[in-house]
Amino acid sequence: MNGTAPLAIARDVKLSAYTTWQVGGSAEFFCLPRTVDEVVQAQKWAQAQLCPVHVLSGGSNVLIADEGLPGLTICLKHLTGVEVAAESAELTGAAKGGDGRLRLTVLAGTGKSELLKIFLKHKLAPALFLAGIPGDTGGGVVMNAGVAESFTPREFTEITEWFEVLKPDGTIRRYAHADVRWSYRHSDGWQPGIITRVGLAWPSEPDPEVLTRVRDANKIRLQKQPLDMPSCGSVFVNPPGLKAAQLIDQSGLKGFQIGQAQVSLKHANFIVNLGGARARDIWSVIQNVRRVVKEKQRVELRTEVVLMGAWSDLREVKRDEH
Repeated sequence: MNGTAPLAIARDVKLSAYTTWQVGGSAEFFCLPRTVDEVVQAQKWAQAQLCPVHVLSGGSNVLIADEGLPGLTICLKHLTGVEVAAESAELTGAAKGGDGRLRLTVLAGTGKSELLKIFLKHKLAPALFLAGIPGDTGGGVVMNAGVAESFTPREFTEITEWFEVLKPDGTIRRYAHADVRWSYRHSDGWQPGIITRVGLAWPSEPDPEVLTRVRDANKIRLQKQPLDMPSCGSVFVNPPGLKAAQLIDQSGLKGFQIGQAQVSLKHANFIVNLGGARARDIWSVIQNVRRVVKEKQRVELRTEVVLMGAWSDLREVKRDEH
């Protein structure tokens, strides 16, 4: 494409290395595009082969079946890069027609940790919530990722101005913030397609206390969350006015285990891989937690986890589509 070497397509690649749970089978075909053009090329290849496409983003919010994925898995891990469009109110003030906002143009596979570094450098508030969530930028938009704490901002919707999507017909469409329906842990109205590039912005109003606040928040998370073990972060969405972790704890489920998958002893809304867990083990733990919480607390928990691959319990899978 455009005189560049064709994108490398590999076969039978284990996907556990590309997810934060470290579970899942192999991809029939697999690629790691580094540019938007290569993402386009990958999609065209799959369409020519008449095979399905699966998009693997940061791997922090997915559970891939032990049987793996048929067709082509496009992993965006190497689709990284950030351009800083405006760095301060002085550079973007009224004299230059700006509005005093830090603006970033971010390739979708860029980790949230990279965004954190930039916002920290400029002492801006988004650093605080970005320090609390795993994964990459595209996944952050898809899931409207955020934190439970009462930070401002606390969700991706608050910092996203626009994003671009590669549509199935090969065109790239830009969606403004207002074009999208944003809700708790979800964005809608832009599908189908693959998010390739994201525009983020926040007022250039430095807070000298941001670095200290990020350090303090990270210390608390290390004490309360099993960040040293493979997990996907929070598994269940907090029901309105309630905390999923509290409901699970009150149901006596901390430490509940199937195979090597366990409800964390530190934080009940984390399910950790003790080493050698299977995807089926994790899914069985999820279903048992739901069942027990419903029986004991009369609350139906909904998971944030996206299932990929063939799962036999289609009733449960469909319930989680959001």
